[in-house]
Amino acid sequence: MANYFRDYADLCFEAFGDRVKHWITFSDPRTMAEKGYETGHHAPGLQLHGTGLYKAAHHIIKAHAQAWHSYNSTWRGKQRGLVGISLNCDWGEPMDISSPKDIEAAERYLQFCLGWFANPIYAGDYPQVMKDRIGKKSAEQGLDMSRLPVFSLQEKSYIKGTSDFLGLGHFTTRYITERNYPSRQGPSYHNDRDLVELVDPNWPDLGSTWPVSVPWGFRRLLHFAQTQYGNPPIYVTENGASQKLHCTQLCDEWRIQYLKGYINEMLKEPLLSHMQMVTEIVVPTVCTLCILISAVLLMLLLQSQS
Repeated sequence: MANYFRDYADLCFEAFGDRVKHWITFSDPRTMAEKGYETGHHAPGLQLHGTGLYKAAHHIIKAHAQAWHSYNSTWRGKQRGLVGISLNCDWGEPMDISSPKDIEAAERYLQFCLGWFANPIYAGDYPQVMKDRIGKKSAEQGLDMSRLPVFSLQEKSYIKGTSDFLGLGHFTTRYITERNYPSRQGPSYHNDRDLVELVDPNWPDLGSTWPVSVPWGFRRLLHFAQTQYGNPPIYVTENGASQKLHCTQLCDEWRIQYLKGYINEMLKEPLLSHMQMVTEIVVPTVCTLCILISAVLLMLLLQSQS
């Protein structure tokens, strides 16, 4: 399938590359793998608990790498475009910030969500916590090898660095707390993570089934992605709020507030950089000018009195 996807990507590059300069190989592959091969809610509708989604993701990552390499070697020189991937993830906040277990669980939530695909692309392999957790539970379930597939050394080298930008989709935030699911319950992505997702009842309810508005989680996810993956160019590829179920007219003030909150959080980092520039450059310059002007005025005043 990875080879077929590369051929398909080549066809797209050839047909549209003179006009398209930004390419996304896969959009939200985590949902594709989980709902297609774990829960069966999406095509192809399989319920291969704790195994199918990891195999599907493994091939998606390799297909992405093949498409990137094909563009890089054949098309980039003449088309001057960029190729990336779009990954969706909610922010995971520790339920108890003083609890080491909750802090670890929140980190694990992010690694099983964003790191699952981003870590191979930016670091060459799956997050260590995924390899450890899934490997341990697989052994406890009597399996000879981990349910998480393994990249060869050649594949790791081939996949690492295959993204010109990181597309990031984000909608809401969850509080995360530790919960241990015994291996005897059987393989599943849910159990492999050993955590529970919670929602604060005080978070603004948009009136639909999903999501709740938690703008500050967006900023924290952006910061996590920047620091975790070497500060890559980030394009926000998905964000927004679903329609209120009871709203039949044009009544989207709640959506305006949602977008305003999330956009403001996204802008905080440039604003902080701007404020740093003001503090380090503008303020000292203005102070110096004020002192010089005061000295000149004082000299003129003394000359006029003499």
